[in-house]
Amino acid sequence: MTGHLPESRTIGERPVTLAHRRIHTPGTIPNRWVLFLHGFLGAGRNWASIGRGVVEARPDWGVVLVDLRLHGDSQGLAPPHTVAASASDVNSLILRLEAAETVIAGHSFGGKVALAAARAGDPTLRQVWVMDSTPSAGRTEAGADRLLALLARLPERFDDRGEVVRAVQGAGFNLHIAEWTATNLVRSPNGYRWKFDLAALDLLLEDFYREDLWSVVEPSVPGREVIFVRATRGSIMDEAAAARISRLEADGECVRLIALDGGHWINMENPDAVLELLIRHLPR
Repeated sequence: MTGHLPESRTIGERPVTLAHRRIHTPGTIPNRWVLFLHGFLGAGRNWASIGRGVVEARPDWGVVLVDLRLHGDSQGLAPPHTVAASASDVNSLILRLEAAETVIAGHSFGGKVALAAARAGDPTLRQVWVMDSTPSAGRTEAGADRLLALLARLPERFDDRGEVVRAVQGAGFNLHIAEWTATNLVRSPNGYRWKFDLAALDLLLEDFYREDLWSVVEPSVPGREVIFVRATRGSIMDEAAAARISRLEADGECVRLIALDGGHWINMENPDAVLELLIRHLPR
């Protein structure tokens, strides 16, 4: 199996294609692609091991690990910094794939972007996976706003990554989140600095809280399934949203709600179960 390095075409300093990495079986050029969209402050690499597992089990599919706008190597995109703009970026990338079939799987912030991308009605889109996210507007309990506020209070540069890890842990976040946050640092001539724009990320997160995407879920689109995966511990999705999705599923809409053991960071806490679900339910 081979993975291509991130691709980012630029005009001046502004990327016109999201940075991404493709994974597929050696010697093949797939025409069916699963696009993985990470959560807030994450990057496509967060889904690399699950993506490799998908390709190994289902070689008829290729995988695209996407860095959403303002994340990873997808820096410098023009505003507005919104969920809708993030979805438009993803749909532009899908056009470049020239695929016969596509699936979008998004976690947390990426889950809402996946739903917004589906709103465009791309005829190649067969499935949307919403991994511990919600179509509802409103603030969530995932703690992204609290983490972003903490980062805004920290210095602009650091001597080493350990400074960030210790600061994030000291604010009450666990070691895993602290280490993952520090992966967003880049080396500079006088230490380390953030690779992203914190003020622009704040705009993006506020739009995530404002965006209501129930119109993408009900009524459903024939031939396109929306699968919600809800973590059993610490889920972003509240009981009212879960009940609403369950009613739609019972009424025969093309939606499904699956509970999966784990906390919000389900891809890190229970990757084997996430992978098994994807392999089982991807279109044949």
